[in-house]
Amino acid sequence: MLSNGRVFPDYESAELGIATQLAIKSISKATGATQKEIGKKFTSLGDLGLVVEHFASDKKQATLGSEHLTVEKVFKVIQEIAKQTGKGSQERKLSLISSLITSATPLEAKYLIRTLLQQLRVGIAEGVIRDSIAKAFGVSPQSVERAWNMKSDFSEIALVAKKHGEDGLKKVKLEIGKSVQVLLAEKSPDLKTALDSFDNPAVEWKMDGMRCQIHKQGNKVLIFTRRLENVTHQFPDLVKLVQKYVKSEECIIEGETIAIDKKTHRPLPFQVLSQRIQRKHEIGRMVNEIPIQINLFDVIYVNGKQLFGEPLKYRRKILERIIKPSDEFRIIGQLVTKDLKKAEKFYKEALKNNQEGVMVKNLDAIYIPGRNVAGGWLKVKPTMENLDLAIVGATWGTGKRSGWLTSFVLAVRDPDTNRFLECGMMSTGIKEKKENDTDVTYESMTKMLKPFIEKTEGGIVRIKPKIVIEVAYEEIQKSQNYSSGFGLRFPRFVRIRNEKSERESETMERIQKMYDMQKKV
Repeated sequence: MLSNGRVFPDYESAELGIATQLAIKSISKATGATQKEIGKKFTSLGDLGLVVEHFASDKKQATLGSEHLTVEKVFKVIQEIAKQTGKGSQERKLSLISSLITSATPLEAKYLIRTLLQQLRVGIAEGVIRDSIAKAFGVSPQSVERAWNMKSDFSEIALVAKKHGEDGLKKVKLEIGKSVQVLLAEKSPDLKTALDSFDNPAVEWKMDGMRCQIHKQGNKVLIFTRRLENVTHQFPDLVKLVQKYVKSEECIIEGETIAIDKKTHRPLPFQVLSQRIQRKHEIGRMVNEIPIQINLFDVIYVNGKQLFGEPLKYRRKILERIIKPSDEFRIIGQLVTKDLKKAEKFYKEALKNNQEGVMVKNLDAIYIPGRNVAGGWLKVKPTMENLDLAIVGATWGTGKRSGWLTSFVLAVRDPDTNRFLECGMMSTGIKEKKENDTDVTYESMTKMLKPFIEKTEGGIVRIKPKIVIEVAYEEIQKSQNYSSGFGLRFPRFVRIRNEKSERESETMERIQKMYDMQKKV
């Protein structure tokens, strides 16, 4: 787990809760450097791992007699850090972190801090760990991946591979309470192509919400996101719905949770629901302010039986059998057809109801967790016209992006006030290294934007709106997070519009028009 910068598997809700400021205080306590000195060094290096390595090299001789660190000891201390809650928890965390740094060599201290901040940056992704386990214990990468898809914990999978080899990996089964890698959909260019891809297609609304994997065992309920994050604490109302409307003793079901307007009862954009996903406090207030509805679409486990090998049409019947539907907790509507006109009508209804589009699913396909599966699910969404937007801010990068501007703040122009209003933040589409002549890198963007920097506060930079870029995106949404009142979902850099001045960037009127148009597609 530590090799890819993580301490706990995805399905565990435990968190280290170590912010940058706590790390700086810990480095100060362990090395004797002042917090001001550490902050200044952090600004120049952009990596607290390098910062602690620098100051740890100057530690007094008295610290050299500290206890020698082992991986086991480090892991136990990190787990102890995660257990610290309540009054005085920050001081206890501070003491534990500084004790690790005090006992560490400068190089060890660098990787300790990076691990604690979950910013290890050694390039070890899941595929590397999978192949390493396979090579170490003489098993196939395919068997390791299959087992990991079931349990999402490489430490457990490595232990099985070591003790029981290939046969043991093949016997790994999912467990209630341990999230399973979800089946993903591929994108289809249009609805006709999607319908023609399957002999037995069904069309469902693609909801603009949070994909949920719900585990139920008796009265115990756990909720995981598409990324396998445990969000049970944030959704006590969903827990109660599961307890009330799911009739089976044990099951793992999937659905899409959406936010609902309290007055109109119409679906709200995902960005409204996202306020609840990250919320740690005042949960009751958020439950009241942002009510939810869940639309279930699949079941992969019921009362001891895995359903991966069963076709969707059979899984759907099982789902219908174990659910008592209500207005808040229901099975998603489904249209079984190859008729393009009927499917198009269904698609337009989805867009009219503020949804993303539709899913076209093969009713004969089995459920294969962990990847996009050809012949399984296809998503169809409207393609929106690109926008020309001004860059008005950015964030100084850290780690391997240190010294470069990243996370660029995008803005539209209000002709009435001549102000530029924020509408999103973008990083996707910019390259770290130039691969061909047309590539734009973080370095080249930084050189271009530096002359227009107006203000810097910490790592946040305000930029005079002089550079216009073309941006692709999936959708325009209403958003309280940006001054324009709109937010771009998944914005992606396309190209620099050198031929355009900031006066020629998109206006508020244009954004409003594009927002209205996408609801009519």
